[in-house]
Amino acid sequence: MSTLTVGERAIALDKDGYLVDLADWSDDVAQALAAQEQLELTAEHWEVLTLLRAFYQEFELSPATRPLIKYTALKLGPEKGNSMHLNRLFKGTPAKLAAKLAGLPKPTNCI
Repeated sequence: MSTLTVGERAIALDKDGYLVDLADWSDDVAQALAAQEQLELTAEHWEVLTLLRAFYQEFELSPATRPLIKYTALKLGPEKGNSMHLNRLFKGTPAKLAAKLAGLPKPTNCI
């Protein structure tokens, strides 16, 4: 287990870099996790992260890639809910990386 330092806080991460306690998530934590991935969060990233957190609240699971694409298309339209757009934003692993940055558990069927 490792930790992520955000301000004065040490946030516990699991072996894959996901939050151990989902309640530790905040915008600052998301920014720090993104920095670890050499990623600067833009408004487009935040749009997807907010959507993912809503999905998790509704269904109590992190979506794999296909459901993430379908849900994004449903909520944000087909120009944003497609694999090319999400892969570009999240370095080719949208379900895993977006879930990590949104402070959610690793999607169960992602390796």
